[in-house]
Amino acid sequence: MAEHPSVAERILRMRWLMRAPIPLYRAGWGWLLGHRLLMIEHLGRASHQPRFVVVEVVDRKPNVVRVASGFGHRAQWYRNLRANGVAYLSTGTAHRVLAKVQLLDAGGSAAVLREYSRRHPFAWRLLGPALTSLSGDAVTPIVEFTRPEGWTPHHTPPSRCHAPSRAFLIRSRATSARRAGGNP
Repeated sequence: MAEHPSVAERILRMRWLMRAPIPLYRAGWGWLLGHRLLMIEHLGRASHQPRFVVVEVVDRKPNVVRVASGFGHRAQWYRNLRANGVAYLSTGTAHRVLAKVQLLDAGGSAAVLREYSRRHPFAWRLLGPALTSLSGDAVTPIVEFTRPEGWTPHHTPPSRCHAPSRAFLIRSRATSARRAGGNP
């Protein structure tokens, strides 16, 4: 007898629903979705065109954000990051912040997922089995984003940077607009 997919698994397979938050992030309204979600802008492997995906943050520490690849190593965004390592992150009020990409190995991924399951037991009960089933991998791969080497916040003198450890993912839309030459 064939096993039926869980509700979480069916929802995660609804491409239109999973892509629905992208226009919000691109318009600068991603803060409405809180800090548990994150939009990754990456480049296509062959086209080198910008691509977008919204994923859940499974771990956040100063200067580090980790996300799970729910469809495993097969996910297009995961394959794009593996191929070229270019990523811009948008979450909360931070918009299009350059990030260094590191694909964690199975041991590192398992450790992050264990911690996630401890901190969010209800979400893990719903999503854990779906992630394992959808990814097709023994351990769902985790991608770690960190501040690039030598990165400093633009337009922020060192003496005025109140929280340098959080500045990596905190940048107002006004700062981004000034840097791009537009109006805030």
